[in-house]
Amino acid sequence: QVQLVESGGGLVQPGGSLRLSCAASGSIASFNAMGWYRQAPGKERELVARVSRAGSTNFSDSVKGRFTISRDFAKNTVNLQMNNLKPEDTAVYYCNAKDRTWTDYWGQGTQVTVSS
Repeated sequence: QVQLVESGGGLVQPGGSLRLSCAASGSIASFNAMGWYRQAPGKERELVARVSRAGSTNFSDSVKGRFTISRDFAKNTVNLQMNNLKPEDTAVYYCNAKDRTWTDYWGQGTQVTVSS
């Protein structure tokens, strides 16, 4: 059973930065894709950023140019660097992994709040 544990959320002022990390219980090289989703109050969960096993990435239009996603194969982590944060980035951020059968696994979520 795959376990994903997020860390790095918190409160930050507009324009600030945060780095989220997701630690997987197994080798991340085995996953078809890993990514980050977010869910704001009253809204549906949406894709923020994703990286495929081959290393290709895609981002939601709302975060392009501000967020980057990376993998650390030695630590089995996937990281989301978030820069120039805006109040509308406030949400619970979830780590996601898709295994070789495209089964979804989710972390427990970490709160990101952007406020002055």
